[in-house]
Amino acid sequence: MSYQLYRNTTLGNCLQETLDELIQSQQISPQLAIRVLLEFDKAINHALSQRVRNRVTFKGDLNTYRFCDNVWTLVLKKAEFNDCLTKIKVDKVKIVACDGRSGAQKDD
Repeated sequence: MSYQLYRNTTLGNCLQETLDELIQSQQISPQLAIRVLLEFDKAINHALSQRVRNRVTFKGDLNTYRFCDNVWTLVLKKAEFNDCLTKIKVDKVKIVACDGRSGAQKDD
């Protein structure tokens, strides 16, 4: 099973809207739409783990944190993100991080 975090991205939302339209027009079944979403979850998790090599560092005032089911949730205030070229400052940010080495990544 892959993480479903990326369904709330622009790409994931567009995919879900398109699948909903296809279901409404009876061009695909709801079961097929679920299979497509599961394949999307696997594909995007795999692509991000294999293709993205950029590193970003961040610091800020830790407001809250939680670790549940191998998922870290951090809320930072006065956060600063740095890559090799850019520095971005934000008042508040929520970071959700999942273990890329867990069993969720072994479904290929």
